[in-house]
Parts: sequence; C-alpha cells; structure tokens
Amino acid sequence: MPTPVSSPVERAAAGLARWRHARLLHPAGRTFGAEVMIWGTPGPPTGVPLLDLPGRYPATVRLSKGVPTPGSWPDLLGFGVRLHRDPERPVDLLVSSSGAAPVLRNLPLPRRGFTGTYSSIMSFRAGRRRLFLAALADPDSPDLGRGLAELSAAAGTGEPRLVLAVASGVGPWRPFGQVCLDGQRDAREDAALAFDPIGNLPPGLRAVGPIARLRDRTYSGSRRARGASAQSSGSIGVTV
Repeated sequence: MPTPVSSPVERAAAGLARWRHARLLHPAGRTFGAEVMIWGTPGPPTGVPLLDLPGRYPATVRLSKGVPTPGSWPDLLGFGVRLHRDPERPVDLLVSSSGAAPVLRNLPLPRRGFTGTYSSIMSFRAGRRRLFLAALADPDSPDLGRGLAELSAAAGTGEPRLVLAVASGVGPWRPFGQVCLDGQRDAREDAALAFDPIGNLPPGLRAVGPIARLRDRTYSGSRRARGASAQSSGSIGVTV
C-alpha cells in the first residue's frame, strides 16, 4: 500500500506534477550514459570518501531546462549525475546553472548555453565543514550548445566532459573528478529516471537547513505523482 504523503509541500508538489503530466522540476531534458572518474580532492581532504579517494563509476547524466523556455531561450539549466555503485546505494549529485564566483555560487542564474558553471546552490555539511559542489566547463571539451536539440547533436561528437569540483563558502573551486558523456538514452528511459538529491548523497555528506527540507519534500511529491521511486533508474541503474 502506498505511503501517504505527509506534508503540505509534498501534496502540492504531487498535485502540480499530476496536472503537468511530467516532472514538477526540470521536465524537459536529455539523458546520457556516462563514466565518472574521481581522482580525489586536491589540498586538505573534505572528509567525504567519494570526493577524496580515487575511483571510477558507470553513471547516468541528465541535462535539463527548468521552466522550460522555448528553444535556446535563457532558462535555469540543470545537470544531474547518478553514480552506480552496485551493490551499494547510488549517489545522486544535482547542480543548477549559476555563477562561478563565491558570491554567486549559491544563486541560480538563467543562461542559454549548457556549457558553463553549475552549482549545488544549497550548501552541505561534512563534519563541521560547509561545502558546495559544482560541475564546471572543461575547456578542452566540445561545446554542449544551446537548447536541447543542439545538446543532443553536441553529445554525439567527441565525448563531451564536465569537471566535478568542491569548494567552501568562500574558497576557490577544487576539481576532484570528471564526467564523460558516452551516448544518449531514449525518451522512455529519460521519463523513468528519478533522482533523490537528499537521500542519495554520498556517505559523509549531509544536506541541512530549510532549503534541503523543502527540496526533499518537493522531489518526493513529484516522484510520487509519477509513480517513481528514489531508485528509479532505467536500464543501468536520473531528474524529478
């Protein structure tokens, strides 16, 4: 028997998603297979093993438009990556288009192009440390284009890459890994995928504060309306 939705925010999110017949947040996007290579955090460790220790993981990536606006009009763009760690729980990292400077990394900023800086917007805690996560443009990667049609075309040329990075509230971004796209998934798999940006965080990292609670309940309500679970992941096991 389904678990009842327990908060007004979840009920509202579920109702809006049913009305929309799609994800409540970032309904239009493209999903890709990927590989994530972690080389470890430069400088002082964060205390989060997934960020600090080298590793390689199969992954699923989704790039999306938030509203969505038509064509290549400016929009709040999203980048989500799921690291598959069977038999362990997957790890989901979600970031949104933002500025690169410390004063802008917690502000969502609309833009046209999928190549650029994406930040977690909300901060996390690792012990007493306050951390932000990001996906940054790789200067040696093919451009990801503007609009979803250009994104699909760009993804088929030269293995586009993004750089994963971590920072404190005021410090510089510290790259700890990269994501390489390796092929677009079909529309049915894209529709089935569902991230959990709070429940599927890497061990050692915590989401705290009112924004985290709001995000948790909004995503939960949207997943519920679509009949998706936090582990819904298509053939290999991504955004609400």
